Amino acid sequence: MPAFLNWLLRLLPTNPICMRLVQGGSQRMRHFYIRVGYLTVLMAALFLLILGGSSDTTFTALATKGAQAFYIVSYMQLGLICLLTPVFMAGAIAQEANPRTWDILLTTPLNNLQIVLGNLFGRLFFILALLFSTLPLFVAVQFFGGVPGESIFLSYMIAAAAALFVAAVAVTLSVTRTAGRRAVFVFYITVVMYLFVTYAIDYQLRQPQATGSATMLTTWITPLNPFLVIEVLLRSNTYAPHNFTGVEASWLAKFWLGTPIAAFAWLSIGSSVLLVAFSTIRLRVIGAKLGAVPWYRRMFGLGARDSTERPPRHVGANPIVWREAVARGATLTAVLSRWGFAGLGLTVALIAIALLHTGSLSPDQFRSALVVIVAAEIVIITLTALNMSATAVSKEREDGSLDILLTTPIQPGPYLYGKLRGLVQFLIPMLCVPVGTLLLAGLYVLFGGLGNGGAVSVPTNWGTANATLPVMLPEGAIAMPLALVPFIAFCVMVGLQWSIRSKGTIGSVIAAVGIVIAIGGVVGLCGMFAGNTLGPLGPILSAFNPINLVIGIVTPHLGFSDALGSGRSSDILSARITLVVGAALAAGVYVLVVYAMHTNMKRTFHMTVRRLAGQK
Repeated sequence: MPAFLNWLLRLLPTNPICMRLVQGGSQRMRHFYIRVGYLTVLMAALFLLILGGSSDTTFTALATKGAQAFYIVSYMQLGLICLLTPVFMAGAIAQEANPRTWDILLTTPLNNLQIVLGNLFGRLFFILALLFSTLPLFVAVQFFGGVPGESIFLSYMIAAAAALFVAAVAVTLSVTRTAGRRAVFVFYITVVMYLFVTYAIDYQLRQPQATGSATMLTTWITPLNPFLVIEVLLRSNTYAPHNFTGVEASWLAKFWLGTPIAAFAWLSIGSSVLLVAFSTIRLRVIGAKLGAVPWYRRMFGLGARDSTERPPRHVGANPIVWREAVARGATLTAVLSRWGFAGLGLTVALIAIALLHTGSLSPDQFRSALVVIVAAEIVIITLTALNMSATAVSKEREDGSLDILLTTPIQPGPYLYGKLRGLVQFLIPMLCVPVGTLLLAGLYVLFGGLGNGGAVSVPTNWGTANATLPVMLPEGAIAMPLALVPFIAFCVMVGLQWSIRSKGTIGSVIAAVGIVIAIGGVVGLCGMFAGNTLGPLGPILSAFNPINLVIGIVTPHLGFSDALGSGRSSDILSARITLVVGAALAAGVYVLVVYAMHTNMKRTFHMTVRRLAGQK
C-alpha cells in the first residue's frame, strides 16, 4: 500500500485511537442503556403525539398530526443531542486529568493530527450513531404526510453540525486545559448557558416581517444557536429568514440573515476545523507548565494547590458538613463561581426591571425574559448540585480517602446527612439568585411599578376567557423557595446515591443527571398537561417541577389556564392561593423522598462502599 494512502487511512478509518474507542465503547452497558433510553423516549413521544388528541382519522388530520409530531420530536432530538454530546465527550476532557495518559500517547508513533482526530471521531461516532438511529422513526412519519423529506435530513444535519462543534470544543479543552475532571462540569454548564443566553438575546432582537405581521425575521444571533436554526426550518411561517430580492446588501448579510441554516452548518464545520488545527499544533506543549503556580493564584496571595500547611479552623459538631460547605468553597474558582453567579444573576434581574420601568421592555417581553432568566438559573443550580453530589463520594473513592473514612468512628447516617446539609449550604448563595430575582420583581409589582402602574398589569387572553393579570404573581417569591430548596435537596440525594454506587466520578455524574432529567421531564410534562386540564389541581401539580412553577408564577395563563376559569377575580385568587399550597405540598413530598432515600442509603452504605472499596 502506498505510504501516502496508508497515512490517510490512519487519520480516521484505521486510526488506533478511534478503533479502540469505538470497539471498547460499543461493549459498555452504559452506552447501551443510553441508546435504549434515547430511542425509547423519542418513540414514546412520537407515538403519543400521533395517536393522542382528537379521534379524527382523515388524511388531512393525520398529515397535520404527523407534521406537529415531527416538529416536537425534532426539538426533543436536538435537545437530547446537545445534552448527551458533553456526556460522551466527557472522557476526552477527563483523560487530561491524568497527565500520564498524554505522556504515553506522545511517545507512540502517532502524529499530532492522528491523536486529535482519533479522540474526536472515536467519541463522535457514538453521538452520530445515536442521532441516525432515529431515522426510521422520521421516515415512518412520512406515511402520514405533511413532512417533506428535505426537512427531515436538514434537521439531522443541524443536529450533527451542533454535535461536531461541541465535540471539537471538548477535544480542544482536553488538549489545552489542566482542570481535569472539573472541566467536564464547566463544559456542560457552558453549553447550557450558551443555548439559553443566545436564545434569549435573539428573542429580544426579533423584528416583525411587516407592520402588524406575526412572522418574525431572523437576527444576527440566529446562526449561532441550533435551536434557532431548527426553528427557522420548522416554523418558517412564524420565524423566517430575510428576503434580499431587489435589496442592496453585503454578501455577509445575505448569507448570514438570508440563509441561516447554511450559515450555521458552515460556521460549525469551519470552527471545528480551526479547533482541530489549533489542537494539533498545541498538543505537544501539553503539561509543559505543570507544577507552576498560576498568576491569578499569586495575585490573590495563594500558593500551590498541594500546600501542606493551613491555619486551624472550627469545624463544628459534624466535620462532614463543614468540609462540604466551607472547605469545598475555599478555592479561588469556587469563590468566583458562586459569588460571581449570584452577582451576575441579581444584576440581570435589576436591569430587566429597569428596562420594564422605562418602557424599553413591554410587559409581555419582560415576562418572556423573566421566565428564561429564572429557568436558566434553576437549570444551572440543578446541574451544579448534581455534579457536586455525584462526585462527593466517588471522588473520595478515587483518591483513597474513603478507605480512611471507613476506619473512623463516623457512622453512615451522620456521614450522609453531613454531605446533604453541607452541599445545600454551599449552594445557598446560588439558590438566592432565582428567589431574589422573583422577589425583586414581586416587590416591583406590589409597589405598583413605583408609579408606573401600566408596567405591572397585562391584559391576558386564554381560550375564550380574558382578564388583567399582574406581570408576575408576587406570591411566587414565597412559593419558589418552598419548592426549590427541597427539590435541590432531592437532586443532591440522587447524586449521592449514584456517587456511592459508582466507581468513578464521570459515571456517577452521568447517571445522576440522566435520572433527574428523566424524572423532571416526566413530572414537567404531567404538570404541563394537568395545569391546563385538571382545574384546581393544575397549580398544585405545576409546583412539583421548578420550571413549571416559574411558568405558572410569571405566565399563569400558560401554566394553569384551567384553574383561572373564566377570568373572575375569585377564580384567579383561588388559583394563586392553590399555587402556594402546591409549593408547600411539593416541598413536603420532596422532603419525604429525601428522608426515605437517606434511610435506605444509610442501611446499605457499608455493603455498597466496601464492595467497591479499593477499586479505581
